[in-house]
Amino acid sequence: LLQNEHPQCTWTGLRLPIVSVGIEANYKENGWMVIRRELPPICSDVRQKHRLSIDTLPPEVKAPFPSDPIIPLRTKTTKEFQEDMERALQSGDWREVREFYLTTFDSFIEINAAFKREANGLFNTIEDSGVNTKFVNAVYDALLNTPQDIQKSVLKGIINSLLREWKGPRTKDDLRAYFILVQNPQYSSTSTYVIYAHLLRQIAALSEADHHFLVHWFKKLSARRFRQLVERLLQFISTRLFPAEPDEFPPLSKCAWWIPSATKVLISPHKQNEITLPQLQFIQNYGKTCRSREVHFTFSFCQFPFILSTVVKKAIIQKDSEQQMISQARQSLVSKVSRRQRVDMNLLFLNIKVRRAQLLSDSLDELTRKRCDLKKKLRVTFVGEAGLDMGGLTKEWFLLLVRQIFHTDYGMFTYMKDSRCHWFSSWKCDNYSEFQLVGTVSFMKNNNKHQGMCEL
Repeated sequence: LLQNEHPQCTWTGLRLPIVSVGIEANYKENGWMVIRRELPPICSDVRQKHRLSIDTLPPEVKAPFPSDPIIPLRTKTTKEFQEDMERALQSGDWREVREFYLTTFDSFIEINAAFKREANGLFNTIEDSGVNTKFVNAVYDALLNTPQDIQKSVLKGIINSLLREWKGPRTKDDLRAYFILVQNPQYSSTSTYVIYAHLLRQIAALSEADHHFLVHWFKKLSARRFRQLVERLLQFISTRLFPAEPDEFPPLSKCAWWIPSATKVLISPHKQNEITLPQLQFIQNYGKTCRSREVHFTFSFCQFPFILSTVVKKAIIQKDSEQQMISQARQSLVSKVSRRQRVDMNLLFLNIKVRRAQLLSDSLDELTRKRCDLKKKLRVTFVGEAGLDMGGLTKEWFLLLVRQIFHTDYGMFTYMKDSRCHWFSSWKCDNYSEFQLVGTVSFMKNNNKHQGMCEL
């Protein structure tokens, strides 16, 4: 600016002490452009700090606080909607029904406007969702009977709603919208799974407090609606794991979050009912569980035991026992080698020697003395009998031991004829070590995969 005003002045550098806004003169001195400034007088209150409150600011500079959106008033009732459907089915004129679906599923606000009992009511309690359940059921029951263009418009509206509501804090109206959208029967079709996955992803990302509300709202669903909701979630997980066609869905690498999201959403309905997926091969998933102990964000079904059946849990326990047996045997072997000691292959096994006449007491003594080796593979030797245990002696030891423990004459357990099972005897017992033996034997039975022992 100065050079434009004084083109005759040139300089190689500029020193500009910021002390005033008034410029007195400009001139060239020893190759430097010097700006001489006139200092203002120092007042006594220059260094005083002024604290401004938002109340002292003029109205035009105050930023307005965002207010909660006002839900529009929708007056259509369940009866009026059903009458519209009947007229459309008879006349073939779907314009009014089409307009209703287009408007209702266009946004979360419109969903609340249509299905909330009172448009701007709070309904912030866990016991009352504020949703007109009867109207929701009527709309969804009729949806699958509408023309394809109406069904597609509903899905398109849901996509726009999810994209619009992806960011930002969640309100109770948002929870109501999720609660309503997750009941959509269209998600039974695999063609809608991409949309369904994004809905589940947003629900899974809700806070724990929000999930607490959903849990109690799910309780209010009828048994049939609740079962349909769970079945859709289970079908989604199973179909994603085992698609009928390889190219039916996006590559698993691009949608790895599908199954974790659906499984996390299942936590809410699980708190009301038992949910299992016995048809899945969870043993293949066990490796992920082992890795997830170190990498906490790795997903595994074993992190959600409520979704596993009893048979699957038993298989996983056996698999885990095998891994621990191998690990402990390896540690014993490495310890010997590191100390340069002679390696004895018996270190890899839990070797016990028992007498048939004193089977129970010898077994108790051996297992108590070798408690640190209980996770190793079991090998049994009967004293005074030649033989190499390849599994047969171990099985015989289990059978004889269990038969003696559960015999009514021994007094530890009583057989209940009505339930056809054994229960603890009512006799007074001064030594509980034999009961501890029962637990140890049950654990070892799982480790060594012997089915001869009865279920405890």
